[in-house]
Amino acid sequence: MGSFWNHNRIICSPAQGMLYYDMSYLTTTTMIKRIGFACKWIDNPTQVDGIGLKDECRKYNTRVTTVAWLNRQTREEAEWRLWELMEHNIQASQLLVERVGTLPLEQRMVRLSSDILPAFTEPTWREFWQRRDVQNRAEWLFRQVGDVARLLNVRLSFHPGQFCVLASESDDIVERSIEEFEYHATMAAWMGFARQFQDYKINVHISGRRGPAGIRAAYNRLSPEARKCITIENEEITYGLDDCVQLCDIVPIVLDIHHHLIRENSYIQPDDSRIQDIIRSWRGVRPVIHYSVSREDLLVGHDPNTLIDMPALLAAGYKRQKLRAHSDFYWNRAVNDWALTHNDWADIMCESKGKNLASQQLYDQLISQSPTVN
Repeated sequence: MGSFWNHNRIICSPAQGMLYYDMSYLTTTTMIKRIGFACKWIDNPTQVDGIGLKDECRKYNTRVTTVAWLNRQTREEAEWRLWELMEHNIQASQLLVERVGTLPLEQRMVRLSSDILPAFTEPTWREFWQRRDVQNRAEWLFRQVGDVARLLNVRLSFHPGQFCVLASESDDIVERSIEEFEYHATMAAWMGFARQFQDYKINVHISGRRGPAGIRAAYNRLSPEARKCITIENEEITYGLDDCVQLCDIVPIVLDIHHHLIRENSYIQPDDSRIQDIIRSWRGVRPVIHYSVSREDLLVGHDPNTLIDMPALLAAGYKRQKLRAHSDFYWNRAVNDWALTHNDWADIMCESKGKNLASQQLYDQLISQSPTVN
């Protein structure tokens, strides 16, 4: 049976009664130059430090629990709590995607939280998440998130936390890291992604003493769905861009321009020869870079219209560990200008604590410089 609706290459099949995505549309969206944000929606700057119980934006954000709390409850009470969090967190993710879908096309990009399904890989509670009724409900809810994202042309991603170390020297940590990565790939697949190369981005750092070789070894152990989604990011202290470029033949590279600045003491430019290696690693899909800037309360009094001089700061006694921390907002217009030069070849994922307000700030600066941007 044929399709009865085709809008922006989102197709509804009467036989299936649901939406699915014609992935050839990816080739027509590569000209959209996006600026997005990570994980949380806030309505005002006071919420950077925490969202109140009565704040309207709570509906867009996930809630959490701890394994310690779950272990103190009866099995019935703990499982009820996990089910309730599953319902809330997936529906909150859908509301967040819908909210992002009201923004201009150039701002329709968001990273979803990793904590949507609490304790998914924790041995004590793994059995709950493997129950057929739980998986059926989760998959049905996630499908709505994916359908909305495809309908509204919102680019989605995940970023497993710092404990997902695929190149660790510890076989046990690698095993648990693969398990954690596959958890994210499962959520992407339940949303209807992980079907074609980079229809969904799941990003991890090139961390662990085994370095690029360790990433290759772990990659060979990933499911086909996970391999379609994985991207590798340079770090600010250990493995840099040159290490990442060694992996261009198997995975797309996410350039974190702040990490590169912290590690190399220099501002990478769009005409750097390694940029072409990164672009090729994405195989025709528009690349993504990450952008943050050193904290405003660390560099009090610094001229916001002057680039941060890393060698000078280090010579003055500033520590890389402090300079690597993300700011609340994009306070340095000169650094922003530099970051925006990369928007011609890549989408920019804003990694600031001000979340959507910070990404809006960067987008507004772009608009002020480019009147033709809508």
